[in-house]
Amino acid sequence: MSEVQIPLDQLQRTCLYPAHIALQAKMSPFAGFMMPIQYNSITVEHLAVRQKVGMFDVSHMGEIFVEGPQAEDFVNYIFTNEIRGFQPGKVLYGMMCYPDGGTVDDLLVYREYQPERFLLVVNASNIEKDFAWIQEQRAKGFDCEVRNASPEWGQIALQGPLAEETLIKVLGYKEAASLGFYEFCDVLYNGERLILSRTGYTGEDGFELYTSIANIVDIWERFIAAGVQPCGLGCRDTLRFEAGLPLYGDELSPEISPVMAGLGMFCKYEKDFIGKEALLDQKAGNLSRKVVGIEIEDKAIPRAGYPVETPEGEEVGVVTTGYHSISLEKSICFALVDKAYSALDTPLCVRIRKKVFPGKVVKKRFYQTNYKK
Repeated sequence: MSEVQIPLDQLQRTCLYPAHIALQAKMSPFAGFMMPIQYNSITVEHLAVRQKVGMFDVSHMGEIFVEGPQAEDFVNYIFTNEIRGFQPGKVLYGMMCYPDGGTVDDLLVYREYQPERFLLVVNASNIEKDFAWIQEQRAKGFDCEVRNASPEWGQIALQGPLAEETLIKVLGYKEAASLGFYEFCDVLYNGERLILSRTGYTGEDGFELYTSIANIVDIWERFIAAGVQPCGLGCRDTLRFEAGLPLYGDELSPEISPVMAGLGMFCKYEKDFIGKEALLDQKAGNLSRKVVGIEIEDKAIPRAGYPVETPEGEEVGVVTTGYHSISLEKSICFALVDKAYSALDTPLCVRIRKKVFPGKVVKKRFYQTNYKK
């Protein structure tokens, strides 16, 4: 799915932009920001995360706070996952949906340690849209406040099997070792709040660190001085893809619901939320397309937008993301296909220019993830 093109002089820059330039990163527009795509090579950065540790600038992501007497009721209404009974210090993944089941965004919800206060971390390309939509829903009568604090926060993702060891060695926060997957804690850095969150978008163990702009710049420099490999959005995409994680705009969109994307486990139908009835209808079988994984019997690279066909040549879908996997050394892709062709082991082909490459439907989690239990 193509992005709206923004003139270069109107692109935003994260607080770490000067650091990327100093490291001679290859820069490119992404989600309205000028972001680093790679520093060394995508393969070197990808393997650093899989084998050791790598670091990403994710300061372009959005931080929206919801607080007040009805904050829990409100967030539970706009979010597909169930936050009631969800304890402070926990993080949940889920979606916000339109009434027709289409996806507004996928996001993380943090239940803060302060009563009736939540942090919503949203995709960079959707910050303004999400904030406006959330405010529109709040206006239906919920007693809470919504604040877009994105310009005030920076964020770094430290990912890989050595992430915990590196974080404690460089910053000294031994609290990190006690965090389980999708848990967070608050610490102080230069007297200011720093959120340590055991989350990530790579399929490996790791942390996402949120704090002030000045602190993020300082922390980045400390990790660089310690020899941590900086990583760009190029390998962030190859890593999340291998781990079966969706990208908004590719595997989720206003036209692709959580059920179509195979993310129905993050929709809790025992409660009321926007889009519930439409998703229940799709869950019952009333949907025409599904996102699947496809493994190709060749080294050819299936790029987004390439047609997916039956062995007989009938076009039944389109590739949404595709690579020759760095970790697995296989050509694989996600594709949005007609439901009739979505079962595991269904033979399907990808047309790459004038040639057709055979393959079959496989599970979307291509790589065995290594999250901390």
